[in-house]
Amino acid sequence: MEAMLKGYPVITEIPVAWGEMDALNHVNNVVYFRYFETARIDYFLQLSLMDDLQKTGIGPVLKETQCSYKIPVTFPDTLYIGSKIREMGDDRFTMEYSVYSKKLGKITTTGSAEVVMFNFKTNKKATISAEIRTRIEEIQAETDAMPV
Repeated sequence: MEAMLKGYPVITEIPVAWGEMDALNHVNNVVYFRYFETARIDYFLQLSLMDDLQKTGIGPVLKETQCSYKIPVTFPDTLYIGSKIREMGDDRFTMEYSVYSKKLGKITTTGSAEVVMFNFKTNKKATISAEIRTRIEEIQAETDAMPV
């Protein structure tokens, strides 16, 4: 697993639940977006983004997300979702995800998300603060994956 998720500083472990499978006996496509959300929130917690949101009213909003299904996943299994920030702009960043199946020993799914910083007090986009930018760089420095 370590080799396949190299470059992902945050790894989220998620057991596959029986109820996540669909009529075709594999994890339903929509469930992966919940997995990505869980991984994204884990990353945000490491950044203290949710604490900052409570203090400043500025926080992350999902602008767009995508998923590429490579191999079906079935119950029982344990998934490890690697997340990283691939690039940063003034007011947004792009996250990347890879889903590793313990049972299959392979990456089964990949995805990405564009996240925009938003000021909930003014209802307008906000810039990524210097503090958050530094925290992202510190987390990414733990791997070979530095954002542009």
